[in-house]
Amino acid sequence: MRLTDVLQLECVKVPLTATDKQQAVFELIDLLAGVHGLTCGEDLKRAVWERETTRTTGIGHGIAIPHGKIKGCPRLLMAMGKPAQPLEFGAIDGKPVSLIILLASPESETGPHIRALATVSQMLVDDAVRKAFMDAPDAATMHQLVSKHQPA
Repeated sequence: MRLTDVLQLECVKVPLTATDKQQAVFELIDLLAGVHGLTCGEDLKRAVWERETTRTTGIGHGIAIPHGKIKGCPRLLMAMGKPAQPLEFGAIDGKPVSLIILLASPESETGPHIRALATVSQMLVDDAVRKAFMDAPDAATMHQLVSKHQPA
């Protein structure tokens, strides 16, 4: 799976204006909804937030991958953001989050959703790559990093 097939530059925001976890998640969902003309933004917020309150998507190393599946989502969609300041996310390593990658997909499509989660995780396993994302000064740089470092 090529992440750049599902991540448009317009769906990358640096910096996010959010000052807490829920605001950050909702800001990325609003971005997705605006760019893709989604009418299911509120449903997606409920689905992603329900998932987040059940178990954190803060996977450690300053990264969170909130995600949700709903009926009204037309296909796998992705947004990325970097908050102005690291956010408390309840991450498994107890560290704040500096990179948030949101995935949304149709309720009926499990395969692409799981592949996207795996691809994002694989891309960010390298310390130097994670640092490059954390240091990205703008959305264009962040998108270029995805293009450069996504697994083949």
